[in-house]
Amino acid sequence: MENKQIKLLSNLDENSSLNDIQHYIKNVIDIRGFSNQNVEQTMLLLTEEIGELAKAIRKDATSMESDKDKLYNYDTIESEIADCFIVLTSICNKLNINMFDAIKEKEKININRKWTK
Repeated sequence: MENKQIKLLSNLDENSSLNDIQHYIKNVIDIRGFSNQNVEQTMLLLTEEIGELAKAIRKDATSMESDKDKLYNYDTIESEIADCFIVLTSICNKLNINMFDAIKEKEKININRKWTK
């Protein structure tokens, strides 16, 4: 199983498209046994991962104090961002949403918005 994941990962590089990455994540979620998780469970996991990202940012990128006993419970900001992206992509896969198409369509709307302070 691990070898299959390594092979799939080796197919990704800096030239991989968002569609390639979304397909990769679908495959590894299947391999890891999370494909039967319903979208509500996956959304709860995303919420948890976003909380871990917030803690990592608080720990590494702010002057806010943290509980020293829990300081090492959170990974790097980059790692937590990757976790959030993986779980968000998994939600898209469960709902048959192509991330590239969704982003492109949303940006067509955002381009016409007036952004003010």
